Amino acid sequence: MVGGEGVTEEAAGVFRLPRDYNTFLWLLKLGGLLNLYFLMTTTRLPSGGADAYIILPAQIFFAVSAYRCFFPVRYEHGVVLHDSILSSIFATRLFATFAEIAWIFLFSRVLRLLNLDHVLWVNALSWLMVAQVVICQGFVWAAILTEQHELYFYEELGWALIFAANTIASAYLYVSIGGLGGRKVLLELNLIFGILYLPFQVIHLRILRADAKKNTGKTGASSASITRRLATGLKRAVLMRNRRTNADSWGGFIGLIWVTGYCATVIPMWVYYVVRVLRPN
Repeated sequence: MVGGEGVTEEAAGVFRLPRDYNTFLWLLKLGGLLNLYFLMTTTRLPSGGADAYIILPAQIFFAVSAYRCFFPVRYEHGVVLHDSILSSIFATRLFATFAEIAWIFLFSRVLRLLNLDHVLWVNALSWLMVAQVVICQGFVWAAILTEQHELYFYEELGWALIFAANTIASAYLYVSIGGLGGRKVLLELNLIFGILYLPFQVIHLRILRADAKKNTGKTGASSASITRRLATGLKRAVLMRNRRTNADSWGGFIGLIWVTGYCATVIPMWVYYVVRVLRPN
């Protein structure tokens, strides 16, 4: 998701940071505690008037993000921090599937709530975001089960489309809808994220595309039937655990940015802020 799983070794080598991430990966557990705090806080919100379509997706995201901070994995090559049954590619991806759909559903819900004039194309775009994140899950599952790593390009392209849609809809609502009061800050956050993320994602997609062309036919090549390949991929996802802490195994600088921002800091704090702004009085 969002610039992490599909990071190439070529991209990892662009930035030179400490070559061992053991300390950093352990520090991710602080992000796990932060997510648990957010989870506990949202469970104490007053039930009367609370929007379940905001609260429940946020809680799913916090719970899964905490899990991923405590038991980090990288899908490519089955890289893990802890050689534990809890560090399962299959389990992590299964939980992440629900978390990512919940997260984007929450953001689409925000757009519909702030669309006070009920502009049809804005509502349609918000639902297309949800449809696209489901499609992204298909690509990432296919990449994991078949080891066709070039499929990560299409997953990441889907995330670019999601946040392009979110940014366009937010920009329209920001300039055209009045009476939002303090909720207008949610549109500002959407715009700031889009401005920062989309150029980064364009660069990331170019790197992924170049790597896919270079390695066409090299990954996941097999004469076995698709059923057998999927069965092998599923077994690998359940059982394979390669404990590594070197930087290249974790995606280098881009992997560092992704896992920190997505699981431990920026996105959980953003989701929590959305909940606080939209909480019942």
